[in-house]
Amino acid sequence: MIILYGSYARGTYVKYDEREKFGIPTFFKSDYDILIINNAWSYDKIEKKLASVRNIYNKREDYRYRVPVQFIHDSIKKVNEDLKCSRYFYTELKRDGIILYNSGNNKLARRKPLKFEEIKKQGEEYFREKFAKSKLFIEQAVFMCDKEEYVMSSFNLHQACENLFNAILLTFTLKSDKEHNLDELFRASRGYVPELIRVFPVGNEEEERLFKILVRSCIEARYNPKFEVNREDIEDLMVKIEKFGEITSQACEQRIKEYGELAKGEKKRK
Repeated sequence: MIILYGSYARGTYVKYDEREKFGIPTFFKSDYDILIINNAWSYDKIEKKLASVRNIYNKREDYRYRVPVQFIHDSIKKVNEDLKCSRYFYTELKRDGIILYNSGNNKLARRKPLKFEEIKKQGEEYFREKFAKSKLFIEQAVFMCDKEEYVMSSFNLHQACENLFNAILLTFTLKSDKEHNLDELFRASRGYVPELIRVFPVGNEEEERLFKILVRSCIEARYNPKFEVNREDIEDLMVKIEKFGEITSQACEQRIKEYGELAKGEKKRK
């Protein structure tokens, strides 16, 4: 099977957007996101075939007008296992995707209601992945701060926060949007973990100024050469994000424990 997914399948794509950010011309266009399901070839053979396809495609027209293409490939066994477990990526892909080619040799599985043991397993995996990434970004932030690269330190702190918010959302819902705005992630996560208000208090001018640095650093650290952050602000933010990590860990581990209790009750009812 060959399946188009993402923004072009949903009809929400951006054909071309050009603008100036902080005096620097930038442009954006959505990718063609394509999943290849193939059981007949080895991983290396598929990679070689896709490299050949990319080479042919990339010669077709001027790159400024060509839509970028991103391929992923999986076996039907892997895709169907994830569909049966309601993994959010594949369930959304099946719901929104457009089949471009189907040999008829394989069939996509139906999503089934998850048992709490399965929910617990997914929650644990998502939490471990996102929490581990947040710690790596914090390490990078400390490294950049030691180098007196405070703007890049703020960018890494933003990435750490984004992963902590996603750890909460994925653990509590098994779903996550492609959202990078910390304001939106904060609002969504606070509904599940009200204690976050202790990390980022609302209505306090100084606290809101610090949070705004995090929000802005995702874009401005990369595109605005005049964006400035000082060491004192970075050190204050590191204290806050350490607390953020503690709250996230406690809340997610408690949620996973609750899934475990529900799983035990589910087994007893059998």
